[in-house]
Amino acid sequence: MPELPEVETTLRGVAPHIVDQVIDRLRIYNGSLRWPVTQGISELTQGQLVVAITRRAKYLLVELERGTMMIHLGMSGSLRLVDRAAPRRKHDHIEMLMANGACLRYHDPRRFGAWLWSDSGFPQLDHLGPEPLTNEFTGKRLFELSRKRKMAIKPFIMDNRTVVGVGNIYASEALFRTGIRPDRAAGRVSLKRYEELAVHIKEVLASAITQGGTTLRDFVNGNGEPGYFQQTLMVYGRGGEPCVTCAKPLKDIRLGQRSSVFCPACQR
Repeated sequence: MPELPEVETTLRGVAPHIVDQVIDRLRIYNGSLRWPVTQGISELTQGQLVVAITRRAKYLLVELERGTMMIHLGMSGSLRLVDRAAPRRKHDHIEMLMANGACLRYHDPRRFGAWLWSDSGFPQLDHLGPEPLTNEFTGKRLFELSRKRKMAIKPFIMDNRTVVGVGNIYASEALFRTGIRPDRAAGRVSLKRYEELAVHIKEVLASAITQGGTTLRDFVNGNGEPGYFQQTLMVYGRGGEPCVTCAKPLKDIRLGQRSSVFCPACQR
């Protein structure tokens, strides 16, 4: 699933080609996504100027003169710039044609994504926690929210109400760097360790964005290029392999229906 760094990488790739440009037309080939594509979205957006494109959590927000389009890549989606004459592939469900000749295609085999339009906001954005790369996200916040919480720390930091965008990959990597077991009770972690964890979350996400995200299945950025952060993964997807720090075998457990790899010797 594309996580925050992949979405941010996509945003940076497509923004120069659509911001301050007019939408020529939006072609909907299959509107049956996780949330049905907003009825009449083609007419609502045609001829509108793209004022900006921003990100909130893993949602892309295309701000228009009137209203906003919200795009979510779902579990298998990608948004890329292509030549208008390029043949449309299977699972290319939406195409945004710009007056400057740019063509943006949304590809989503599982159709778990979204393309919505609204002039009054989106309920999906309500109750979200802070962005992890801002000053609002701190170890103190994590510590205060975790008091008396018995749930494991990994799903705690992956909860969008705690902080947005810390998905499975980056939660695993940040916990390893901090030396915290993913199944440790959130309420049993000290303020000092939460402050260290917040720093590592920021570092891991910033590094992933710099390297273009992580390609584990079929993610590519807006220019069709893969991400390279997977080459630096220390624990995610490496169950049974030697720890990069102590060389002992990494353990793979199920936590919240997800695979969680960690080092029993280095993480406590």
